[in-house]
Amino acid sequence: MKFIKKFLKGFISIILLLVVIAYITDYEYILKGVRVVYMTGHVTAYIDDYPHFENEEIINSTPQPWPLHQSYNTVKATTALQETNKELGTIAFLIIKNDSIWYEDYKNDEEITYGPTSKTNSFSMAKSITSALLGKAIEDGYIKSLDQPLGDFFEQYRGTKTTVGDLSSMSSGLDWEESYTSPFSVTARAYYDDDLAETILNQKVVETPGESFKYLSGNTQLLGMVLEKATGKKLASYLSESFWKPLGMEQSALWQVDDTENRLVKTYCCIASNARDFAKFGKLYKDHGKWNGKQLLDSTFVAKSTHPRFSRDDMYGYGFWLSNHKNKQIFVMRGILGQYVITIPEDNLIIVRLGHKRGNFMPNASFTEDFFIYIDEAYAMLENS
Repeated sequence: MKFIKKFLKGFISIILLLVVIAYITDYEYILKGVRVVYMTGHVTAYIDDYPHFENEEIINSTPQPWPLHQSYNTVKATTALQETNKELGTIAFLIIKNDSIWYEDYKNDEEITYGPTSKTNSFSMAKSITSALLGKAIEDGYIKSLDQPLGDFFEQYRGTKTTVGDLSSMSSGLDWEESYTSPFSVTARAYYDDDLAETILNQKVVETPGESFKYLSGNTQLLGMVLEKATGKKLASYLSESFWKPLGMEQSALWQVDDTENRLVKTYCCIASNARDFAKFGKLYKDHGKWNGKQLLDSTFVAKSTHPRFSRDDMYGYGFWLSNHKNKQIFVMRGILGQYVITIPEDNLIIVRLGHKRGNFMPNASFTEDFFIYIDEAYAMLENS
């Protein structure tokens, strides 16, 4: 008994010492990461983590539900799709054909029942939405153009050549480290720390901007801060008035913020919404920025966004991933755990997948193997109809 008491006392002392060291060295955000992730039985960020953070509401208005296709759910998922969805924990899979929901499936896990109104974390699909807000801010006159210097908004970047367009197209030259495994990385700090602006504004331009693609979440976060400064509005409100209400989203959504005091939204990630509402951004861009006959977003900006900025880095435009799979022009909203809104304009097709995991990256490819399976099997199902 004395040994056990001694052991527990020593163990608690070590834990307290580590906590003190974390605060002294400004790594206390790791404690939040432990609480949110490991103490909930996970090993990394997960799709249902948004209740553990502060959030701003993205308010909807009058819902405009997707119509159901006349062949709605008359074709079963292929064996390959069923196996992939089971293996990777898909919780929502939609095929939208000719602007109607042709196929829709939701899965439950041991603790949660998922359905059309289930909110889950967008992760980096939010980058596409933030880029859409950039286009809207340019159209509204808050930002001059894609070529407006970052230094116009933040003094510490005066003298650099980075533009707002460089932030959106992932070519800023910032010294951000895109690491998802180290708890000491700037990526982890940005996700769990309580002063996101301080973290971001410590980033320096160390490479020549505007020349090549380098995926950095800090780009989109800094872009979000530019948008707030330029518009003078909280971005959840600006997103609501610019897109959430005009697109007739079926639900209000939630956007994670860094803490109760700063309330800076995480524009590089973390909009909690449902599959049907995420899909509407695919339709908006497919239709060249037009919705119900009204031009919500400049068609020129949409075209730029969904085509490569750099010929040698043809996998990315402005806020959207790009693919030529099956010899088709495809643009994609993408999140780290295999969140996808895949839009194929020439076939008037949108595929949405939300879930717990993604597959492995294909050799020399910008996408994981599951991405190609979702497209191939969706086409197989359509052919079976």
